[in-house]
Amino acid sequence: MTVAETIKEITRKHLLEHHGVALGQCLTAVGWVGGTVPELTEEQGLIELSMADVSGGYIAVGLALAGRRPIYIVRYQGFQWFNCPGVINYAAKAKDMWGYSCPMFVRSIAMDGAIGPVASGSHHSLFARMPGIAVAAPMTPNEYRQVWDYFTAHDEVVYASEHRRSFGIDYEMHNIIRPDSDITLFAISSTRLEAMKAAKRLWEEGRIRCNLIHLLWLKPFLVTDVMRKSLADSSFGGLIIDGDFENGTAKHIAFDLMQQTGKTMHVLGLEERAAGFAEQCDNLPPTAEKIYAHVKRIVKK
Repeated sequence: MTVAETIKEITRKHLLEHHGVALGQCLTAVGWVGGTVPELTEEQGLIELSMADVSGGYIAVGLALAGRRPIYIVRYQGFQWFNCPGVINYAAKAKDMWGYSCPMFVRSIAMDGAIGPVASGSHHSLFARMPGIAVAAPMTPNEYRQVWDYFTAHDEVVYASEHRRSFGIDYEMHNIIRPDSDITLFAISSTRLEAMKAAKRLWEEGRIRCNLIHLLWLKPFLVTDVMRKSLADSSFGGLIIDGDFENGTAKHIAFDLMQQTGKTMHVLGLEERAAGFAEQCDNLPPTAEKIYAHVKRIVKK
């Protein structure tokens, strides 16, 4: 089962068996959001929102307060600048301010390439800095189920930072740990696919040993024993790779790892500039080539 099929099945079960609801814009358009939305009706819990972006989050808040545990689907993560006010300023803060919860599952879908300065890229840092929200970036079927199971077991806002490159994935990704490594790569979202290619090439062409740790949970972020051991064994520290801008989640994680291990940490993400629509103006997540070159600059071999 692919990630897309997993999401579709989770959504179908939530709506038909648990009185849940899913809402978003253009859900029933061609493709049904990359094959992740079941072909259901409004009576069955699938709600089409108008194109008034700012209002969507507040409608999701109302459904959460009504006990429907909504799945709020935002087709482009960059649109969260318009969609997030109600989620952040009401749902995430309700428990602290008024003592009651407002649980919702935010499906925030990243896409890259020729879609301009607003829609493109991952923007999980926008949510991760706020209290009352758990943030994850699942890329495999089992990871998505883990994030969903967390949501069903808790009464908070869960932000699933998805990427369309994951929708066709039907396998799991496992950490790569080598003895006497030169550097540990910590990859987030779609950059995990590029990091795997880069690590393979770095070994084959430069005999640079790269550990690779796939990051699922961005908040809460827990430094595990595997991470500590991997960095302790890495001569040149670690590199956080993200499809969001560097001044955000990547640096927060780098700081936590550096503070707990004493190892030098580096970050690699989107360039600090707005994206355009033309190919020469795009701002894309780090490619395998870019990761390869960055590691070569860090590891002097």
